[in-house]
Amino acid sequence: MTTNSLGALHHSHSFLKRFSTSESTPPPPSSLFLKPSSSTTTTTTNTLSSSSTTTFSLSSTTSNSTSSSTTTSQPISFDTLEHHLSTQNFRQADEETRRLLIVLAGEAAQKRGYVFFSEVQFISETDLKAIDDLWKQYSNNKFGYSVQKRLWQKVNKDFTKFFLKVGWMKKLDTEIVQYNYRAFPNEFTWELTDETPEGHLPLTNALRGTQLLNSILSHPAFEVQEQEDEESEGENEVGKGNLRDGPKPLSNRFFKPDYSF
Repeated sequence: MTTNSLGALHHSHSFLKRFSTSESTPPPPSSLFLKPSSSTTTTTTNTLSSSSTTTFSLSSTTSNSTSSSTTTSQPISFDTLEHHLSTQNFRQADEETRRLLIVLAGEAAQKRGYVFFSEVQFISETDLKAIDDLWKQYSNNKFGYSVQKRLWQKVNKDFTKFFLKVGWMKKLDTEIVQYNYRAFPNEFTWELTDETPEGHLPLTNALRGTQLLNSILSHPAFEVQEQEDEESEGENEVGKGNLRDGPKPLSNRFFKPDYSF
């Protein structure tokens, strides 16, 4: 199946069908990590070179594994991503982010056209953080992997609740409350508004399971963010210390469940 059929197949497949942990077979045609179209793959690191402001060098591990398309002496440019984000073209920014992850993950990922969760470890902290910083910078800290990680941790790393929180699932119009995954790309939000769910972008394929997203959100590039969040929560708990030291107040006997996602 060629990449020219990707657009048509996106309308017939939902973005997220089911959870699976297998990597033994390639994802179905609606996978978000399918080989990019020709318009995407022809993007070179020289794009927007005249206004280059955000250029990082590949780590030695990544450079060796991507020698077929990127020389070790040639830096990878994030200028195209920055251009799309600065012009609020989030649809193209999402595509460019996907392309960058494939390049950064290594030669095998480039030949395959998508990233295995086990290849995320080959992406350097500097490169992944650079991508995340650009998303946060041009979305007023509403989009980005580190934003998604914070929300994921708030729901105790429950992916179903996380998908609802970031708007990757929708409520069905049925008598019984049910949710389903949104269809890519039309049912996703590609603009930054007050109604856009926090952490909605960038998208990550989860058609064959959540291991890829888990690997990205658990990447060492975001460990500092995790530590900062824990410290912030610790500070919020300082004022409650006296209650823990003394007898429990009567109001603590009544538990109010929190059903928010």
